[in-house]
Amino acid sequence: MKISFFTLGCKVNQYETEAMKNLFFENNWEIVNNSDFADVYVINSCTVTSLSDKKARQSVGRFKKINPNAIIVMTGCFPQAFPQKSQKLKNVDIVTGTINRSNLPDLIKQFLINKKPIINVSPHKKGEQFENLTIKDFSKKTRAFIKIQDGCNKYCSYCIIPKSRGFVRSKPLETLKNELISVAESGYKEVVLVGINLSSYGADLKDTGLTDAVKTAAKIPKIKRIRLGSIEPDLLTTDDILKLSKEDKFCQQFHLALQSGSDSVLKRMRRRYTKDLYKNLVEYILQTFENPSITTDIMVGFPGETEEEFNESLKLIEDINFLKVHIFPYSIRQGTQAAKMENQITKSEKQLRVKKMELASKKSNQAFMSKQINKIHEVLFETQEGDVFTGHAKNYVLVKAKSDLNLCGQIKYVKINGYEENFCIGELI
Repeated sequence: MKISFFTLGCKVNQYETEAMKNLFFENNWEIVNNSDFADVYVINSCTVTSLSDKKARQSVGRFKKINPNAIIVMTGCFPQAFPQKSQKLKNVDIVTGTINRSNLPDLIKQFLINKKPIINVSPHKKGEQFENLTIKDFSKKTRAFIKIQDGCNKYCSYCIIPKSRGFVRSKPLETLKNELISVAESGYKEVVLVGINLSSYGADLKDTGLTDAVKTAAKIPKIKRIRLGSIEPDLLTTDDILKLSKEDKFCQQFHLALQSGSDSVLKRMRRRYTKDLYKNLVEYILQTFENPSITTDIMVGFPGETEEEFNESLKLIEDINFLKVHIFPYSIRQGTQAAKMENQITKSEKQLRVKKMELASKKSNQAFMSKQINKIHEVLFETQEGDVFTGHAKNYVLVKAKSDLNLCGQIKYVKINGYEENFCIGELI
């Protein structure tokens, strides 16, 4: 039978989709694209915003048009956070959450026998174990995303994720080691360790932390590079940074989620750090690593955000030369504290602030890119267009270089001669 997967949301979701593909591949299913005819369509949903929910619902109709008789599976964060809503979805045959994804092949077999809708959403419980989903292959041959952590205990006032993902739980190091060996044998040279709250990795394991996961990856000879997903500033210590700096394979890129540059807004968000803590952390990274990059997320238009508070965020973006800033307007997420807060910002004002922040972000990016000129970068090339090859430096700068030879999948040294809006231009040395 043919099965197709449609993924919404974060890198963790992407990993879980690849792991589910692996389960079905091992059971002799044919994996096809989500635009192709399939017997089963699996929608791995996201629920960070209400727009994510809408996209998941809309995809059901799209797949039914391709094959009216197809079995539709809705899994992931949306059903887990809102089980009653997901159970009412039309044309969805199987509903599962973020627990026990490994039993999905059996659920489909059950549906094929009984032809009755299946609702399989269990609430998260304290003490539950990390689900041992693993991958051997990923959609790209240069970089593999490896999920090592799930759940979040933070309960930020705007976020529904603790409800959809449950409590913090971590992949044991021995399990991680075996998975890393497998993906390395499949040809991957770079791995990205990801999680729902990656910084809390090991909180449920004895004497284990995030740097131990990095060390485990570094011991795999065929893995040449290691990156980290998004990090919570209050959970990254100077000791962690120092340990990471001693790992030659570690890529000096830190995605430190900011959300706001105003202490008063951070407090209303229930973020557990201050503007000064964030700035000091960035400063320590800059002092410890050679030519590191900082990327971040920032939210504008949080309930009650004044012009003065917004300007604080604007100034912080101007003060730090971020490589990239992911900007998004606050979106009401039902089921969170922020959805009930007074002084909601108008859509038009949020759009205006996004534009101002985009301008500051662009200046910040250009300031960082200009500092790359004449530097030599170690670049892992990933794509080709004619004689131009594109890849990422260890600090995640996108680099383009010309070559008569095929560079895809190779790591080469490149001297940077110039830059454009989103990438640097260099020559092989």
